Amino acid sequence: MKKELNLNLPTADDLFTTQAERDEANLEKVVILPLSEISDFQNHPFKVRVDADMLEMSESIKKVGVLVPGLVRPKEGGSYEMVAGHRRKTASELAELETMPCIVRNLTDDEATIIMVDSNLQREKILPSEKAFAYKMKLDAMKRQGQRTDLTSRPMVEKSFSVETVGKEAGESARQVHRFIRLTELLPELLEMVDNLILNEKPQIALRPAVELSYLPKEQQRYVLTAIESEACTPSHDQTLRMREKSKEGVLDEDEVFSIMQEEKPNQVEQFKLPKDKISRFFAPGTPAEKIQSDIVKGLELLRQRERHRNDAR
Repeated sequence: MKKELNLNLPTADDLFTTQAERDEANLEKVVILPLSEISDFQNHPFKVRVDADMLEMSESIKKVGVLVPGLVRPKEGGSYEMVAGHRRKTASELAELETMPCIVRNLTDDEATIIMVDSNLQREKILPSEKAFAYKMKLDAMKRQGQRTDLTSRPMVEKSFSVETVGKEAGESARQVHRFIRLTELLPELLEMVDNLILNEKPQIALRPAVELSYLPKEQQRYVLTAIESEACTPSHDQTLRMREKSKEGVLDEDEVFSIMQEEKPNQVEQFKLPKDKISRFFAPGTPAEKIQSDIVKGLELLRQRERHRNDAR
């Protein structure tokens, strides 16, 4: 019987280097890389804004350099892709530096995505749109990796577990993570209005109404956008719930959207307030606010009637 020989021939490295030298070569090291050779992460969901914080970071880097190395992964052709450190790279460019310290690590697409999302979620100020696409990218990567600790093979359980894991690692509930991911279905113009809540700009749409709008087809979302621009107001949660229900019924057209949007919302009714010390002497202590409001309106009505009688008597 012919026997097959298993020949494990030593490589050149095995022959001419020691084990300690080989172990040293495999250790991650900080290397200085040209900024021109580092590209941004593909579909990076976090906006790198040149704001006051960025300018402050740039000034610091100009004085003492980049203290925390970035993390990159090698690309074909000898260049690199940034995984963590986009803001440091931009600040270095603003400081007119040509290089940046980085750790080079071989990572799969999914490994790199998860690290990229987790490293950026540590920032203090994150826009809803950034969370939306970041959570979705991480969740998709985890599903492809098949990360799970339960023993069941039911798809819905695995999906729920993944959302809960993303939320737990980000300090949010699974429900909130799901809400943010729904925002990726919005028109960019509507999603920008959700970001305006954080940026303190107008117009603004709150998270829950925005989530309801995300279930509308893009054509119907366009009706809502037109109505917002025409009526100079954004829909309430109740209004978006009714829009979604009308959409399910197949009757949500542009006229229906405008009809719902033109309703006066309680939070948009103009309020007029009187200082308490100006009217307290007219009411007994403890008089309910509703009673005070009613009596003031009645008093104004009587005053109006008297003025009319005087005018008629002239």
